[in-house]
Amino acid sequence: MKLDHTGIAVRRIDEAILFYTDILGGTLIERYTSEKPGVETHIAVIHLDGQVIELLEPTSKTSPIERFIRQKGKGVHHLAYKVEDLDDAIADFEARGITFLSETYRTNPFGRRLIYMNPAHTHGQIIELCDYKG
Repeated sequence: MKLDHTGIAVRRIDEAILFYTDILGGTLIERYTSEKPGVETHIAVIHLDGQVIELLEPTSKTSPIERFIRQKGKGVHHLAYKVEDLDDAIADFEARGITFLSETYRTNPFGRRLIYMNPAHTHGQIIELCDYKG
């Protein structure tokens, strides 16, 4: 596994984009909105010196990002690890007793398949596993 990106919960995505591009020197690569139930988020992908930052702004009061900000505040929301094959990785982790939040399994608009591990197994950190199948 390799770190794919760091997801950061923000209140104002436009201001966050300016910070990561103008101040830190990153490049905005993608920007989109997902209104799918259980996502409901504006997303901006920033490349910064070989690293990938995913900025996440909630679009509704029911967004998981909104809930995260209310409970923990702005900041690092999740760490995403790229795996060779997501289905194989899920099976491997489940065989070792790790569970997943099955409702989070999805494919984003750019072909990245992803799922979140149950934070009960990750010492409270939100961990995403992802692959790029197509």
